[in-house]
Amino acid sequence: MAKILVIEDDKNMQAILSEFICSNGHTCLTADDGIDGLVIVKTCPIDLVILDVMMPHLDGFSVCKMIRNICNVPIIFLTAKESEDDKLKGYEQGGDDYVTKPFSPKVLMAKVNVLLKRSTYYHTDEIQRGILTLVLLTS
Repeated sequence: MAKILVIEDDKNMQAILSEFICSNGHTCLTADDGIDGLVIVKTCPIDLVILDVMMPHLDGFSVCKMIRNICNVPIIFLTAKESEDDKLKGYEQGGDDYVTKPFSPKVLMAKVNVLLKRSTYYHTDEIQRGILTLVLLTS
């Protein structure tokens, strides 16, 4: 089971993604904007981020760049911005994949699962005692 963070300002989209992620055996955390998302990335072990581009306070491109300064967690952009320039900007900022809305939830989960299999952040087990967390990684 992976911990997936959805950074999306649209509550309906958050609910759809969260339900689909959980129904596929993963845990889903949500953030309403980039600032809240960055706080979660800094304070909680996350296995993958699904990131919108058009959000209040910080756009997704800026959030992606800031996440890359913190860690190398896989990031999938999920956005209505579909121009070639936007896609290239997403990859340039450190995104691993770029999915445009409307999208197929099944295809999105396939992309999530592929990135999780390749990621060293994905873990199947963790033991927590006080402030110490032992994470057993899968290969």
